[in-house]
Amino acid sequence: MSAAGPCTVGATCTRGVPTIGATRWKGGNVSDSDSNLETAARGRVGAAIVPPAGISHAARVVYPDRGISKGEVAAYYAAVARWMLPELANRPLSLLRCPDGVGSACFFQKHHTQALGRHVQAIALREKGGVVDDYLYVRDLAGLLELVQMNALEFHPWGAQVDRPDAPDRLVFDLDPAPGVPWPAVVAAAREIRARLRGFGLRSFVRTSGGKGLHVVLPIRRGPDWATAKRFCAVLARALVAWHPQQYIATASKSRRQGLIFIDWLRNTRGATSVCNWSLRARAGAPVAMPLRWEELGRVQGGAAFDLRKALKRAAALQRDPWEGIATLQQVLPEL
Repeated sequence: MSAAGPCTVGATCTRGVPTIGATRWKGGNVSDSDSNLETAARGRVGAAIVPPAGISHAARVVYPDRGISKGEVAAYYAAVARWMLPELANRPLSLLRCPDGVGSACFFQKHHTQALGRHVQAIALREKGGVVDDYLYVRDLAGLLELVQMNALEFHPWGAQVDRPDAPDRLVFDLDPAPGVPWPAVVAAAREIRARLRGFGLRSFVRTSGGKGLHVVLPIRRGPDWATAKRFCAVLARALVAWHPQQYIATASKSRRQGLIFIDWLRNTRGATSVCNWSLRARAGAPVAMPLRWEELGRVQGGAAFDLRKALKRAAALQRDPWEGIATLQQVLPEL
């Protein structure tokens, strides 16, 4: 446990925590030292590339169906860091670690240990029941790569930042289709949520999940507590079900989901996480959770449309962040 006091419910946490925007990552770019790592890692996946410094066992294959090595995973994260870090840095974080690669035993980790690396930070948070423990987060590419060195493949941040963990600023509607639901129905569901949020004057963003579905992400000005945020998401999800009971469900019961799209609003609670933009998924094919512009959505063929190689090409070609403007939005969550 940290020597500094824990972040209690409703408190502003500042001890041992950097001011947001004053870290090595600023404004969507990486620092000079991070940029050197990024540049060193560039190269076509599958070619003879040099993994970032500090990555051991770089030749170990972690995606056996694609022959993708640990070194190539590290090079991928270094190459996409400028786009990934804005939604990852300075947020409590859960990892999916796969020491023997995809297809072998993997496990989630949310607590900090010194073994993770000196650039991986700790934040003391109070858990259910009053127990206090150190959670992990990163500030920059150096921390991200130390987690990759420890065999992390997936990155799942909180919807709140470490300086105010009880003040969410990202809400997520996770659209999870049952088997057999056609992809155009998932796209239509995302667009409907966008339209409903627009009715409240709220701008939203979309990403592929790297699995079967889509995430509609709502940025809000920090202020409401988690209970208020969760209530808003629940009301909206249940209203969508009431309007379209033959298309949607808002309860987690798998036995009742046949032919429906589950609007998962349950991630919008303290301690819950959602996969980060540009994160790999620990699944066959090396799929990636990809942020999109809304106008791109109609050209995407599925939730796992982007794999590591396609994501690298996209990152290299991007001139602007698909979610440009999200960091400066100060949207007020309406009362429902």
